[in-house]
Amino acid sequence: MTFGETMAAMRAHGALRLGGSLGLSVAGAESNVAIGLARLGHRVRWAGRVGADELGALVLRTLRAEGIDTTYAVTDDTGRPTGLLLTEPRLGTLTRVSYYRAGSAGSAVSPADVLPALASGARVLHLTGITPALSPSAAEAVLTAATKARDAGITVCLDVNYRSRLWTADRARTVLRPMTAHTDLLIASEDELPLLLERPDADESEAVQSLLAAGVGEVVIKRGARGATSFTADGATDCAARQVDAVDLVGAGDAFVAGYLSGLLGGTDTPARLHRAVTTAAFAVATRGDWEGLPTQDELGLFDQPDGTTIR
Repeated sequence: MTFGETMAAMRAHGALRLGGSLGLSVAGAESNVAIGLARLGHRVRWAGRVGADELGALVLRTLRAEGIDTTYAVTDDTGRPTGLLLTEPRLGTLTRVSYYRAGSAGSAVSPADVLPALASGARVLHLTGITPALSPSAAEAVLTAATKARDAGITVCLDVNYRSRLWTADRARTVLRPMTAHTDLLIASEDELPLLLERPDADESEAVQSLLAAGVGEVVIKRGARGATSFTADGATDCAARQVDAVDLVGAGDAFVAGYLSGLLGGTDTPARLHRAVTTAAFAVATRGDWEGLPTQDELGLFDQPDGTTIR
């Protein structure tokens, strides 16, 4: 199960200020992970709020089309709109994202919206550091869900996913640090680790040991083109990235999380989970869109085919 804000996504083919055509889709870190897991054959439930508008209908239709359970999704009847994001390519794989989500339906999510979905049962609860940045009620929903899930024996996964356009590093640290007490699996990029520490200047080794000592069962660090590392009390496991020609880096982190959780749900060991995670991330960076290029279960082996292969 996961929850958060899924928005309508307008993707430009060039600089927004110059005009031109836009493609309409949907995007949201948690729903990107949900789609990735559903395509890999897992049962996934998404909770959250959308506006009572055409964009909200698009969000729900897209998630249902990907096989995701939206039974507990709420359509806001107070006039709050579905959030919107605009993406524009600016330099190579550098992409600029603009948000229009203040006062959105998704930002008003509360514990009452998500706890019924959690009570219906789940093996894993996936959360991100984006949702608590949206509003006090959203922050309360995340902490409450994590607490309830941990108490119920549900594995809690937290992807830090820091967004500087949503809140400051100091504010993020204040809200996210208490989350570690209810987190089993923590996923972060190298530059996000300081947001979880009392001493932000601690080096990586100190940071990881501090988190493990605080009760986090596993810390996974995403290193982009240099792969990833998993840390547990038993030691560290490294995995190199898959080599691909990068087209669009947006959504790569969510794809990585989907692959890692897929391995976890499938009962594989740490090296296999990391391998699947870097593979799904490679699919994301090799195709355009936040989630559109994510693989199905039978496509995971495509990277092992010789370059130039045509499957007929």
